[in-house]
Amino acid sequence: MTAAHPQPAPAAGSARSLSAAELAAVRADFPLLERTVRDGRPLVYLDTAATAQKPRAVLEAERHFYERTNAAVHRGAHQVAEEATEVYEAARAAVAGFVGADEDEIVWTKNATEALNLVSHGFLSATLDARLGRGESATSERFALAEGDEIVVTEAEHHANLVPWQQLAARTGATLRWIGLTDEGRLDPETFSVITERTRIVALTHASNVTGAISPVADVVAHARRVGAVVVLDACQSAAHLPLDVHGLDVDFAAFSGHKMLAPTGVGVLYGRRELLELLPPFITGGSMVEVVTMATTTFMPPPNRFEAGTQMVAQTVGMHAAVEYLHGVGMESFAAHEEELTRLLLDGIASVPGVRVLGPTDPVDRLAWWPSTSRGCTRTMWARCSTTPASPCAWDITVPSRCIGGSASTPRPEPQPASTPRLTRSRRSWRRWGV
Repeated sequence: MTAAHPQPAPAAGSARSLSAAELAAVRADFPLLERTVRDGRPLVYLDTAATAQKPRAVLEAERHFYERTNAAVHRGAHQVAEEATEVYEAARAAVAGFVGADEDEIVWTKNATEALNLVSHGFLSATLDARLGRGESATSERFALAEGDEIVVTEAEHHANLVPWQQLAARTGATLRWIGLTDEGRLDPETFSVITERTRIVALTHASNVTGAISPVADVVAHARRVGAVVVLDACQSAAHLPLDVHGLDVDFAAFSGHKMLAPTGVGVLYGRRELLELLPPFITGGSMVEVVTMATTTFMPPPNRFEAGTQMVAQTVGMHAAVEYLHGVGMESFAAHEEELTRLLLDGIASVPGVRVLGPTDPVDRLAWWPSTSRGCTRTMWARCSTTPASPCAWDITVPSRCIGGSASTPRPEPQPASTPRLTRSRRSWRRWGV
């Protein structure tokens, strides 16, 4: 397969933020944002960091597939099946180009959690095969774990990039270790020393789903390369907010989901370095991933098809293709610059709210635009998110935990502000119970 790399990111400071007119045009692309909520008020969607809304281009692409091209891929010889296969593989090529990978390094999954489990179960299968004296020697050498081998994660991980490695350690006798965080919620370089000669896997998030802090991936990769460890990157947040180049990051595997980047739910991606995918045992087996099947044995197709058993989420991959084209059309560099501008505005303003303290980086550089904060009287964290992706380009959200609802917090919540109030006060308006 040929490489399909994204355009190089512009030099620092050269990216242009989105203008008010461009933001208005982007917002108009999202049908859900036309609806009203609670007493007829316009909807401001505040949860893009959890799941993004879908632009018309994505909705129309998925509908068009069902209306004109719906068929099983890589199976039928009729015209519609051929067309379905073509759009399925075209989506793979588009996603590869979007993240700087080769086409045969992109594996479709149903979400990022499945993608990360695919890798962890590959290590588990290789380990069991090695202990039973079967399997390919090259696979065992690269993926089989021995008791006392170490898996390194970070304290910033989403459960999807923590629990699979906990389970792998428990089932193989490996030891789980972790990189710590600074008081600002960034990875602490002083704890990178947990990466040792015994380290076989280093799994880390590209950007924290809690604090928005962007990890120093290059530094962690350098430590991992010195000891020959496999690097697994959770790119769920970064794929939707930053220009992404997996070859440039030099990671071995990367996982991200479609629903956070304007694509439909039910589709995710695993990037894997080609030579590693060729050695990795399959996670799910069945139809569509086999070459020769007898009653006694089966041989598997080469990657990426080896990891795509059963009927695939074809319509969702078509929608993801449309989402990638939409994001590319607006410009990921512009999104990133706009988000940094809003983050700076927000951090400067939230510092002036009495009783509120941001937990996490207070510098808008190398961070995304959501943050946890605490308020006097609250005994639990108050989570705040700034949705700066297209579905809600200038909206703030604070979700107050149960013990802070109903006036138990000692700090009074500000009253709603007039519609003409500058953007900054939207964060204060969202102190109301449900944030809309």
